[in-house]
Amino acid sequence: MITIHVNTAREYDVLLADGLRSQAGELIREDLYRRRGGSGGKEARQICVVSDQTVSDLFGGREQTLIPALEEAGFRVTTFVFADGEDHKRMETVESLLDHLTAHHFTRTDLIVALGGGIPGDVAGFAAAIYLRGIDFVQIPTSLLAAVDSSVGGKTGVNLPAGKNLAGAFHQPNLVLFDPSVLKTLPPDRLQDGMAELLKAGFIGDPEILRTAMDLQEPTAADPGTPGQNGAAGSDAESFLVRREALLPLIARAIDVKRRIVEEDERESGSRKLLNLGHTVGHAIERCSDYRLSHGKAVAQGMLLVAEAAARRRLCREGCPKTIRQILTRFGFDLCCPFSPEDLAEAAASDKKIRGETITLVIPDYPGPCRLESLPVSELEGFIRDGLEGLPVDVSEGLIRDGVYHSDGD
Repeated sequence: MITIHVNTAREYDVLLADGLRSQAGELIREDLYRRRGGSGGKEARQICVVSDQTVSDLFGGREQTLIPALEEAGFRVTTFVFADGEDHKRMETVESLLDHLTAHHFTRTDLIVALGGGIPGDVAGFAAAIYLRGIDFVQIPTSLLAAVDSSVGGKTGVNLPAGKNLAGAFHQPNLVLFDPSVLKTLPPDRLQDGMAELLKAGFIGDPEILRTAMDLQEPTAADPGTPGQNGAAGSDAESFLVRREALLPLIARAIDVKRRIVEEDERESGSRKLLNLGHTVGHAIERCSDYRLSHGKAVAQGMLLVAEAAARRRLCREGCPKTIRQILTRFGFDLCCPFSPEDLAEAAASDKKIRGETITLVIPDYPGPCRLESLPVSELEGFIRDGLEGLPVDVSEGLIRDGVYHSDGD
């Protein structure tokens, strides 16, 4: 078992090992026992397992291992299941979950278990943060993206019509349990989403992640340094995947990158902003696509766009965008962005990282460290325009004519 201890205001462990779902009840009980000085873990408590429909079908049934493991440890278990997708990461879902908790008479001695990817984790964590002004919760991520990013660090929240994650709270979990066997259930595109966040950790703070991932990756059908027509290398849906059994050490390294940064700046007043590499533009891309483009793919485009803009403004070394492009292409990311700088800047204008009239961008300088750069919001559109000029273009979309972007394609 790999154990990563996170030393925040509420300390907790991230545990990684095969079979952890079948041990979840005892691990949660032992954690409660330690936290409450040997008294709080003995009495039976209620647990609400929160998941989306897909994850519930795979791992949340009573015929699966998790719920029986919780009940065998003495917990009374209820479940709350909501529909899949970003459309349901919203206040209405949180309100329904809060109603479920009150209907089952949850008190401050009870807790929530988030079972799933980033969306169930964010919804469950936000509900735990605000129900009775805060109750305990545990993260059991079932996606690569959630394992390396959203389950660790205590950020919780939901989307508002104006933008992504605009309602939320910092609320650290009691425990994070990741069973890597769940990766076998993930389709290639969901693994690719997680690879974007894993590679991001490498760009931010651990180049060994990138070197190891590239060594493990099989060459693609196309030249890995040459984008295909749509910006991705090759057409094989599996082309970006490293061997899944070799992912666990990389996952642990990515989590440790986040641990170090979160311990230094838990509430994102300074260095924690480095974790937002590619996210300001990535969130804007997601919103412009009406969330049809998934988070990891949008972040990959965002990382390259920022690198290209930074190079044009001499904010990073000249070869940085080329290196980032080669790595992302090697893992099959489509790096074409079909949206105009005007649309992206408007979507990013509600980003929660805006402070007054400025926004903080994370500038990569790989193979050196990333740094934070303040930019007037009024200059964001120009910065995005500079970055788009360096991204691959799918000419079949008709979005560029004579070097000018046309969001309607006319």
